[in-house]
Amino acid sequence: MEKVLKLLADGSFHSGEALGSALGISRAAVWKKLKMLEELGLQLDSVKGKGYRLHPGVELLDQQKILDGLDQAVREAVVIQTCLKTASTNDLVRDIHVASPAIKGVCLAEYQTSGRGRRGRSWNNPFGSTISMSARWFYSAGMASLEGLSLAVGLSVVKALKSCGADNLKLKWPNDVLWQSSADFQKLSGILLEVHGDPTGDCEVIIGIGVNIALSQEQINDINQPAVDIQRVCGVTVSRNRVASALINELCRTLDAFSQHGFSHFKKQWEQYDAFAGQNVVLDASGNRVSGVASGVNVRGGLLLKTGEGMMVFNGGEVSLKAGSPGKPLAKKSAEK
Repeated sequence: MEKVLKLLADGSFHSGEALGSALGISRAAVWKKLKMLEELGLQLDSVKGKGYRLHPGVELLDQQKILDGLDQAVREAVVIQTCLKTASTNDLVRDIHVASPAIKGVCLAEYQTSGRGRRGRSWNNPFGSTISMSARWFYSAGMASLEGLSLAVGLSVVKALKSCGADNLKLKWPNDVLWQSSADFQKLSGILLEVHGDPTGDCEVIIGIGVNIALSQEQINDINQPAVDIQRVCGVTVSRNRVASALINELCRTLDAFSQHGFSHFKKQWEQYDAFAGQNVVLDASGNRVSGVASGVNVRGGLLLKTGEGMMVFNGGEVSLKAGSPGKPLAKKSAEK
């Protein structure tokens, strides 16, 4: 399939006969490989008498283009790997060899068979239509010092997407990036952190980031919550490789600042994008529902909720946040990456 994609990457039509000749396989075998790619979600055009091509707007990952879009300092601080297909970039990124703990490993995939989201949910990522990216970062100050990191990473995603032309972006505590259209919110990106190591010493942090880039309407409809892609947000075609470079640039800057200052450095910036600031919300913490007014976050990234019993603090984990009026049941919607 990788060889087929390389031939189709120019965006031109290629006949089944020409593809078969270039690959040394039959036209029937070519057709089977193309069907496999379509089943993974890749958009292909088929025109009788012309052949097959990638649907306009589909851009495959290009490692060199991603590297070319990085700041010089970032380019020297990361090792990047792109792949066609993997179970999960969060798992694959651990296989990237880095010369020292100061170097960050970054993995991007065209397609994940088992992309993970919060609370055991899967992440929908049609082939070539999203950014599925994971970064591996080593941190020496212990797990307790990582509080608020998912919020800081969310802020870095907002900055990266804004640099690519996106606007009206909001952050939903603790780890979603939303686009605000009129009074409605639609999910554009999600973040998942996995931490391993010593509570007071060296840690390995795996940061998974998913961003919708160019989805068909059918793919949008298949997502179990209101969703959007960056093409619709910007109203123009946005380079997938450019978005990948911007994400890596901002993520590296954020991780460097976080290692020096912690989340307190990002608190005010995060609150500027808080989707539910000052609104009535209902928190569902492992089945326990608490109503109140969203009142920002504390210096550790915990959600501040003003309730009838006073101000309460909620941390990450099995907690979801949904807008609603106190005492009224909410429509059940998934909000995990």
